Amino acid sequence: MSEWQERPLEECLATLIDYRGKSPTKSSSGIPVISAKVVKNGRINRPIEQTIAASYYGEWMRRGLPRVGDVVLTTEGPLGEVAQLDQETVHYALGQRIVVLRGKAGILDNTFLRFLLQSTIAQNRLHSYATGTTVAGISQKALRQLPLPVPPFDKQKVIAEVLGSLDDKIDLNRRTNETLEAMAQAIFRDWFIDFGPTRRRIEGATEPVVIMGGLVTDSERAQHLADLFPATTNDDGLPEGWKAVPVSNLIEFNPSEPLRRGTIAPYSDMSSLPTRGSLAEPPIEREFGSGMRFRNGDALLARITPCLENGKAAFVDFLPNPSVVGWGSTEFIVLRAKPPVPPPYAYLLVRHDEFRDRAIRSMTGTSGRQRAQADSVASFVTNEPSKEVLEAFGEIVTPWFSMISANGRQNRTLADTRDLLLPKLMSAEIRLREAVRQLEAAQ
Repeated sequence: MSEWQERPLEECLATLIDYRGKSPTKSSSGIPVISAKVVKNGRINRPIEQTIAASYYGEWMRRGLPRVGDVVLTTEGPLGEVAQLDQETVHYALGQRIVVLRGKAGILDNTFLRFLLQSTIAQNRLHSYATGTTVAGISQKALRQLPLPVPPFDKQKVIAEVLGSLDDKIDLNRRTNETLEAMAQAIFRDWFIDFGPTRRRIEGATEPVVIMGGLVTDSERAQHLADLFPATTNDDGLPEGWKAVPVSNLIEFNPSEPLRRGTIAPYSDMSSLPTRGSLAEPPIEREFGSGMRFRNGDALLARITPCLENGKAAFVDFLPNPSVVGWGSTEFIVLRAKPPVPPPYAYLLVRHDEFRDRAIRSMTGTSGRQRAQADSVASFVTNEPSKEVLEAFGEIVTPWFSMISANGRQNRTLADTRDLLLPKLMSAEIRLREAVRQLEAAQ
């Protein structure tokens, strides 16, 4: 590490833009605001709820405009979360408790800076320079004086490339999963909510790809699917032969699973459920006491305020094999598709806005302690199609969810590799050549 030098951060910066102080004036729509709560785990989480009016952007951003590649750092609540601005997020507004950092050309590479600030070395120093007992925060003066280990610029670029390639693959998998789920949701809505194939046949469509709304592009497969949908509706406006039924006809709610008290089993709680996407955080092993039990293929839906409103839900795919039973708190509802309903159907249903809105309206309890009840949700009326339509839907979307699960598992491996390499590279514990070998093994 002899080539590395301890230098105050200020010496290595070309720009530090500090947006602490008063909050920007919010609007119901407009330009998203990057606040401390959306910067997490090295990225800016979407969707971003806080926005400002486009006409107000110039007035608010008078302290300086960021550039692509600049690093944002949260200075309080929480301290030390880091992300890098891209072509999209560089045009967002900057909120409270956010600073923008830009390295000097030839002195500090921005991508290296992002990883450096995420390292244990930098995180420990950030907190040692912070003040506050309840909420730790760092002043601009202290941040400028923060000593950090900085290698020669050419080594920074290589380290950034090694770690950045892992993040790039993680991001590619994440975007692929978003696309796959969006495709599944589009077909779910078209078939089971809008009755698109039947509606288009009634309107006179004859080409199978057109009948299927362009969501299935192979003409032979589209023809097979189009033949499953009637060209007429019944008195209720449903495709002929379909029925309006309680959701419980298609889905089992909070199914009973044997799990003896004291058994060590995978445990998930509300914090592990995502607000977007189907992938929950991996469970932990914990002794079973009491709670909701589930298996792979089930859907988990948060039932409490504000988690239900925020969209916390997941598709269970993280248990080691089909015989394993997982468990969690009583604060979510477990939904299990009844054959021939394919398992992803239950998850796509809970992600459907109308279903969640009805669940929210069914909540009972005092303010701040409201809960949706499983029996109330189970009584919602939905549409039951033919067995053949359900089976065809499963043939399409089940492989997509398998791919989503595989990408999620790979992302955890890639993130573990990155997190293993990061402190070792930043402390020069391993050489770049060894890091490259570990990188190739992870991919």
